[in-house]
Amino acid sequence: MSILKNRRKIINRQGLQLAIEEVYGLDLPNNKRRLEWLKLYKDALTKGYDEVERRFMEDQNGALAVAGNSFLVDQLLRVVYDIAATYLYPAANPTKSEFLCVVAVGGYGRGELAPQSDVDLLFLYDYKLSPRVEQLVEEMLYTLWDIGLKLGQSTRSIDDCIRLSKQDDTICTSILEARYIWGEKPLYTELRKKFTKQVVEGNDRRFLESKLQERDNRHQNMGDSRYVLEPNIKDGKGGLRDLHTLYWVAKFLYRVHDISELVPQGKLTKKESGTFAKAQQFLWTLRCHLHYLSKRPEERLTFDVQPELARRMGYTDHAGTLGVERFMKHYFLIAKEVGDLTRIFCAAFEANAQRRKLLNLSLKVFRKEIDGFPVDGGRLTIDSPKRFQATPIDMLRIFLASQESGLEIHPNAMQAVTRHLSRINNKLRADFEANRVFRKILCSVDDPEINLRQMR
Repeated sequence: MSILKNRRKIINRQGLQLAIEEVYGLDLPNNKRRLEWLKLYKDALTKGYDEVERRFMEDQNGALAVAGNSFLVDQLLRVVYDIAATYLYPAANPTKSEFLCVVAVGGYGRGELAPQSDVDLLFLYDYKLSPRVEQLVEEMLYTLWDIGLKLGQSTRSIDDCIRLSKQDDTICTSILEARYIWGEKPLYTELRKKFTKQVVEGNDRRFLESKLQERDNRHQNMGDSRYVLEPNIKDGKGGLRDLHTLYWVAKFLYRVHDISELVPQGKLTKKESGTFAKAQQFLWTLRCHLHYLSKRPEERLTFDVQPELARRMGYTDHAGTLGVERFMKHYFLIAKEVGDLTRIFCAAFEANAQRRKLLNLSLKVFRKEIDGFPVDGGRLTIDSPKRFQATPIDMLRIFLASQESGLEIHPNAMQAVTRHLSRINNKLRADFEANRVFRKILCSVDDPEINLRQMR
């Protein structure tokens, strides 16, 4: 949240709490006091949302907008909790069973809240749902509903969270993204420790396979193509959810909190981390514009909104090309970059998890070569990450070797191809041997479609 400037212009938590407390001190019936409180909450929420939107229309920064909305709701929740716990259901010496912690999950847990997205909350208690915890949760929910927040919520004990995380990958992912908001922080700390020890450790391979299968199913449901006329920018191929998949896998396997932390670990290059950030920024900005324009949680770029979105994002007619055409071309280029990142690095993560699983096996015993390419774990690979830099024609040869041998290409080799695409230049395109290899791939008696799709 440190990226936000003038945060008090979004919401002044201390000022709001003082105003709520002043109303509490007035001699009013309970129902009228509650109505006054709701007016103050609604006013703070409306002004906060308006300020975030105003800033967004000025700076066109989707990252700041989703962070601003998240900050606004954080501060509001803290006031609602404090008022309920201090004035409505006080406990001078609460027992541990009366402790409650408010936790953000889902996209809100990542600190990303699009203008029309739901606020996903976990009300966390220790082991037993006491009457006070029930009262606090009920009071908070009714207040948040009454002021117009769209909520996704659950009330669970720490053990419930662990047990359900082992059974349901959706719940597991939500706990993986959990972020402390307010209340008894030791409950959140205990949840994190138990989750890491009982759910994360030793389950890298299972979680990775689950996320990759979930991604494939989602792509299939969306038509399994990023080049659709009315793409879904959240769940479609090359959309935000693909970036989330990369983030979830990185967080689970490497215990990182940000994708950029993979650079010093050697899992991503600085350029690839920059590509991730650029794609995420574009998609966040586009999603915010879409939500503000439609005034609902719309995720599809339908024909009727594409021209206006192009105008809002500064795409003008140029050199005989309409602004909306330039906008959609840019979107598809971003979607392709997202696809390249998630495919290559989810495959690399898969290879990493496989190496951990086979740590005590000496794979060198089973190694051999096919057409100059080593075979590692039944897949074609390269002997050095700089091989394609020195001999770019080998980027074609490895696909031919894969096609003729029937072996898949190792993710490390695919990663190296992606990183050296700039070596496919006019000199190589004019090279006789390179053209001979490419024609052989095209004219193979085996169906070359799979290979050509990978090469694309």
